[in-house]
Amino acid sequence: MLTDTYRHKGLRKRLVEEVRAKGIRNEDVLASLEAVPRHFFLDSSFVEIAYEDKPFPIGSGQTISQPYTVAFQTELLEVKKGLKVLEIGTGSGYQAAILAQMGVRVYTIERHRSLYTRARQLLEAMNCPAKLFYGDGYKGLPAFAPFDRILVTAAAPAIPEALIQQLKTGGMLVIPVGGGGTQIMTRIIKHGDENLEEQRFGQFRFVPMLGNKE
Repeated sequence: MLTDTYRHKGLRKRLVEEVRAKGIRNEDVLASLEAVPRHFFLDSSFVEIAYEDKPFPIGSGQTISQPYTVAFQTELLEVKKGLKVLEIGTGSGYQAAILAQMGVRVYTIERHRSLYTRARQLLEAMNCPAKLFYGDGYKGLPAFAPFDRILVTAAAPAIPEALIQQLKTGGMLVIPVGGGGTQIMTRIIKHGDENLEEQRFGQFRFVPMLGNKE
């Protein structure tokens, strides 16, 4: 039973103001953050703290990202209604729900079967139209390419070439790049097959992106 109370809505409103105070300016991103119940994506024991601006464990060694990080990546994507977006790393499904709330066509891929199954059931229960796939994020979804935007929600040691190939000319890829404890949030703008613009936006912490399905 998915219950969203006035208290939850009040906590979300407060969270949005906290994220706004940290520098997020895109009103569509903030409105989506306020609309999507984050507590749906967490174990019931986390309901009381679901609206703290922190990451939380979701099983399989993965986390649901900090809301500020979700908002930061989403803002960098510069999405508009109707765009086709590929997300690498469904996790809890929270980021996919945020994007779907903004009116984009979401394709999302997860390599942990347990997370994939749980996210699919939850998003279906929420009537969220995101399309979920079980597979290796390094390979993307060539059958559904090209994409207007690609978002990677795990740390990659390098930018996977397959994802660049699946990006439309004029499209953007947002990905945290780097091994070790911290990564550089990176945005790639594809001006052409041989013309990629790379922009960097500070340090973040993500769980590692893994190849080879379980």
